[in-house]
Amino acid sequence: MTALQERRANFLIPLTIYATFTMPELPEVETTARGIRPHVVEKKITAVIVRDARLRWPVPKELPQHLVGNAIEHVERRAKYLLLRMPSGTLLIHLGMSGNLRILPADTPAQTHDHVDVVFADHTCLRLRDPRRFGAMLWCDGDPGAHKLLRALGPEPLGEGFDGDYLFRATRKRKVAIKQFLMNQNIVVGVGNIYASEALFLAGINPRRAADKITKVQCSRLALEIKNILHYAIAQGGTTLRDFVGSNGDTGYFQLKLNVYGKEGAPCPRCGSAIMQIRQGQRSTFYCGQCQK
Repeated sequence: MTALQERRANFLIPLTIYATFTMPELPEVETTARGIRPHVVEKKITAVIVRDARLRWPVPKELPQHLVGNAIEHVERRAKYLLLRMPSGTLLIHLGMSGNLRILPADTPAQTHDHVDVVFADHTCLRLRDPRRFGAMLWCDGDPGAHKLLRALGPEPLGEGFDGDYLFRATRKRKVAIKQFLMNQNIVVGVGNIYASEALFLAGINPRRAADKITKVQCSRLALEIKNILHYAIAQGGTTLRDFVGSNGDTGYFQLKLNVYGKEGAPCPRCGSAIMQIRQGQRSTFYCGQCQK
């Protein structure tokens, strides 16, 4: 048995966090945070290997000197960003459109698109794979909430700051269609295309309606359904974390039981009418013309 084989034999099965949606959304990023947290917290960083710095924003040349010698204290999520907090600052990670993070033995041979390794003292590493290079790995010295990528973001949809009252106030005098309004990250973070379509269906609201035409009662229902669908997606991911074991990164995310998204022409689960598809802001929207008014 080679040294590599022996190390793998004594190492827990690699954990793969991989997104099969067009772009990782809030539940996928939250699942990633929960997946990597027990494998990186309280671990000291001994090396940083940057194979390709050409991500959406270039990996800073000084990143290794910021990270080496630091120990990760907390893993958090803000919107679609992962925040790995350390005594001297915070590592910001974005998965872009196709990125994933894996925990592996540090000497696991790199594959195509394995761009960055954060290596720990126990000879494991956190590896970023990003085929389309739309992700990011950046350093923040101060409060990450003040970082240019985070400071203008709206409230977290699962937090206390987002509810029907907030949504009602925010929608006043806004003529934009409600679905596009929900996907504005300055209004509320993490409500992507899939979850906006599903929440609007559950709330019985037509995605084309102007935001300021949504009543206060409807805003309360919509805020609740947004929370419900996101909690459901996160729960689905949490219950399948043990299945993310493929070291080649091919294991997919949990598959949600969707009501309308991607189901053009299929019968509505409520009334049986055909699900419709339209384009809004260059994105596909799915809804029931009978149930959603």
